[in-house]
Parts: sequence; C-alpha cells; structure tokens
Amino acid sequence: MDKVQFYDFVNKLIVPLFTGSYVAGETESSSRDLEVALGKGNSVLMKPTKTDEYRIILKRGQAFKSFEVNLIRAILEEMTTISSYHFDNAVYVQKLQSVAIEKALIDSITDTASETVIGIISMLEKWSTRTYEGSNVSMGIFVNLMSNNELENSVSYFDIIDHDFFARLTDGVSSFVEFDRNGRLNGYINLKSTKFAPTVSPYIYDRVARSCNDKRIGIVLTTKGDILIFYARQLMFAKRNGKWCVYSHDEVIRLLYNNVSYTAKQIRRAIYNTALDCSFGYKGACIVYLNKDKTKEAMQHIDGADIISKPHFEIKKQIELEEAGKLYNISNAKKIEKDYNCSYEEFMERNNCVKSKSISKIISGRKLHELDRTLLEELVAIDGALIVDFDGTIIAVGAIIKIEAGSLGGGRLAATKSMAKYGVGIKVSQDGIMQGFSADKHGKVKQIFNVG
Repeated sequence: MDKVQFYDFVNKLIVPLFTGSYVAGETESSSRDLEVALGKGNSVLMKPTKTDEYRIILKRGQAFKSFEVNLIRAILEEMTTISSYHFDNAVYVQKLQSVAIEKALIDSITDTASETVIGIISMLEKWSTRTYEGSNVSMGIFVNLMSNNELENSVSYFDIIDHDFFARLTDGVSSFVEFDRNGRLNGYINLKSTKFAPTVSPYIYDRVARSCNDKRIGIVLTTKGDILIFYARQLMFAKRNGKWCVYSHDEVIRLLYNNVSYTAKQIRRAIYNTALDCSFGYKGACIVYLNKDKTKEAMQHIDGADIISKPHFEIKKQIELEEAGKLYNISNAKKIEKDYNCSYEEFMERNNCVKSKSISKIISGRKLHELDRTLLEELVAIDGALIVDFDGTIIAVGAIIKIEAGSLGGGRLAATKSMAKYGVGIKVSQDGIMQGFSADKHGKVKQIFNVG
C-alpha cells in the first residue's frame, strides 16, 4: 500500500469509525517503530508496514483507549492482507473491506472467541431479513469467553439459530441464550434481576450491558435489523444501515460542552444518554444545550407558550417588551404588550398552555440530570425541541423553533442547526443516527459528530 492509498484508507475507513478523530499530519518513523502505537496529545500513530519512514497522526480530544488502538491495529492487518492480493474489482474489494472491519472489531475485544462471535453475527444477519409469524424478531445471545463446554453431543450455535423455534427463545432485552467460546450451547439466562454496575448503554439494554463484563460478550438483534455488541459493561459496536459503528461514548460526551465542573459533566452525560435512548428507541429528537453566555440570544427563537421555566419566561418577556418599544414594531406593540406584560402564571392561563403547564408539573423544578431516563426519552420524543440551559434547567419541551430564512434540510435538522449557534444541537433521526452541531470561533455552525 503506497502513501496515497494509505492516506485514502485512513480517511475513508479509520476516521469515520472514531467520533471526533481527524488526520493531523504525519511524523518521521524508523523500522524500530510499531505500525500502530499511542502518540502524544491524544493521538495514535500508524503506518502500513514496519519499513515505512512515516507515520500518520490520528488525533481527537479524548485519549484513545487500548481496545481502540488494538482495533486500529487489527483493521490495518486485515487491510494490508487484502491489498497484497492486488484485486482489480473495486466492488469486490469494498465487500472484503467491510468483512475485514467486522473481523477486526471482534478481534479487538476477544482473541479466543472471535470465530464464534463472527459466525453468530452472520446467522443473525439472515434473521434481520426474515420474519416469524409475520413479525420481525429480536434475539439475544451471550458468548461466555471463559467457558469451554466439552460435553459430548453438545449443541452448537449453527445447529439451532437458523431454526424457527429459536425466534421465540429470546427477546434480546431480558432473555438470552448463552454459548461457550467455541460456540457450544451453555443454556438460558434471564436478566430480570442483575447486580447493579455502572454502564454506558441505551437504557432499554442496561441489564444486558451490566451482564457483559470482560468475560462475556452480548450480541443483540433488534426488530429493526440492527446488530449490537456489548462488552466491558457498555455498548461497544453496532451494525446499523449496513455499516459498523464504534461507540466512543466519552468522546461524544466531551464534545457536548467544554466545562470542567462536575455538574456540567453530569448534564453532558444525561444529554448523551437521552440521545442514545432515542437512537435505539427509534424516536426522532432535537436536543439543544446552551452555553452560559448565550441564553438570552437563544430565547429569541423560542415561543413563550413553550417555556416551562419561570425565570426563562422573564427573560423572554424582557426581550419581547424591549422589541415592542422599537419604532419598527409600532404596529405590533400593543399586541406584544398585551401578551407579555403579565406574570408567567397569567400568560399560561391566558394562552391555554396545557402542554407547558402539564410538563412543568411533571418535572416539578428538577433539572435534566435529576430526571428518570425513561421520562427524559418520552419528553424528547415530543414533537419539537428540548432546550436545556447551561446548568441543566429545562427551558422548553416540544418547542417549535423559529428558524432563519434559507435554512436547508428537514425541519428538525434546520432547528438543530439554528440553535447550535448558542451551544450544541443534537439531532436524532428515526433510523438512529445521532448528529451533533456547534459553532466555531467564527460563528459558523459545523457538525462535530455523527454516530450510528
């Protein structure tokens, strides 16, 4: 693989896998250097072969973890093997690369059961296009990395997964069938009661993540045809829309907002968890997290009837009354003053704001990171945007955003980008893709992550 090909390979196949990563140039190398190694300043250094005299620098804001370095190393080894055969058919090479990435993903978390895990994934992919009694199926399988069932006449995964009866054995949420590392059947596991452990996972799969430590891999097929891989008590990988995604949870949380206070970290984690829950609940969402000095500017885009925070209504009221006093607003001044020259409670009653009054009662003054994850998922799924202030105060739920003229894309995307000028905007599509946007130092809104 020559230098141009290697740069192309890194940009097309490595960078998209790791959220927030980018190529930051190259550095000199010698034959003593490893093909893949951790570098300085949250970077990974990589080159095609030991003899190459350069290494590409891959950087991001968060330090790369050891499993990610192992993953890059495994992908590079697979790609080097493919390129050595000099295939001419580009479509065939692309297919081989897809298979190679899948193998590398699994090899990065286990060196004893990768063949079993890849075989199970292959059989579950067949089920993703099948139905049972007219319905799509969900399935859950554990692979116990420490177990080696040597009993005679043991049943293997390829003996049973393809059969119709297997579609009713598990649901991928609370019921699982477990195989040993060689693919032989261990038994059935019910997850109704599992020991608590910190996890990073969609809430619906929290018990699955808790059960998957470094000795067990969880594989889930969803009714939408997605395949999820759990390991080390977190969602590690997912195959969605035919492509594998690496979930760099800490990096996305870091990208949400640069503030070192503990409370801000709690808020960022709660926002990320909510987006993740919507992503795997296949619910569209728009979440906006405001910067501390941008609240007043952002309030111009939010209708007073959508505001559930009294202090923020007072900010909106001040903005509207100031606007009413300007010459170009003389024709609307009386209406604006009539609407806003009153208390928050009077405004809610006068405008029959049933949604805002109800949600305010349900939230009861609690901040975003103090709410139950199930409640948050439902609130975010309400049509419109969830607006969160820098301190976790929920300003509005289901807010219809006043977007700028000439905005491109669908309504949810346009609203997300409009509000991203004031902090971070996250759009979750119904097919599970999470996109984050924020403004650079010049005020131009740019995408900061795309996951799923």
